[in-house]
Formats: sequence, C-alpha cells, structure tokens
Amino acid sequence: MYQRILLAFDGSREGRVALTEGIELAALCKAEVHLLSVLEMTGARAMEAGLHPHETDHFQRFLDEGLEQLRRKGIEEPVGHFASGPPAEHIARLARHIDADLVVVGHRHRGLLARWWQGSTSQQLLDHADCSILVAFER
Repeated sequence: MYQRILLAFDGSREGRVALTEGIELAALCKAEVHLLSVLEMTGARAMEAGLHPHETDHFQRFLDEGLEQLRRKGIEEPVGHFASGPPAEHIARLARHIDADLVVVGHRHRGLLARWWQGSTSQQLLDHADCSILVAFER
C-alpha cells in the first residue's frame, strides 16, 4: 500500500502520537521511512520557545530520539532530516523530493484565533503536498 512514508516529528505530544501511528503503518506496509524534524523559529514561536534560532541541538535530539524509536520498532534504516523554517513548506518539499506516498503529522488543538493567526500546518499541507496525508489525533 504505502512504500515511502514521511513522518513529521517535533518532539511534542502531538508529534509523538503521529510518530507512533506512523511506525505502526510503516511496519504493516514494510515501508521506507523518512523522519523530518522542522524547527519553526519565526515570529511568535521563536519568542514562545525562548530559543535563539541557531540553537538547533535541542531539536536534533528530538530527531535522534525519533530515529532510535523507529529502529527499536523494527523499521530498517530510517532516514532523518532536519530543517528550519515554515513546517508545511519543508514537509511538502521533502515529500515531493523523496516521492512519499504518505505524510503523517500530529494535530495540535488550538482555538479559532490561534489557528487564524498562526495557521494550520495540516491545512497548509492539504494545499501543497502531492500525496496522502494522515493527521493523527491523540485519543
């Protein structure tokens, strides 16, 4: 069914839900897995995070943690990617580059004002990705 899956993982609770669901699908399909961690350090998010845009070590650890979890679950040779900037743009670009069949992202519950102000990565992906998208929700 799916041969190449791109998992977006930022270390958040929602990202962990997406990672777990993506791992299950990848194992069932015996798919090649790419794990992408995107550090969005622009505008309000940079101030909210309290990090300097060049401090990527913290987020590299999330990527390494996700890759290790994939390997422990039997996913052979997962490929890690790191980017900085608008998440939807980087996710869609990498999905096209690796010819992904599926992108898995987590859903962050936000109010209407926050969604209007900051936008929704999932919604933006619907307009930019050329493959199926699974938006994982925490149960």
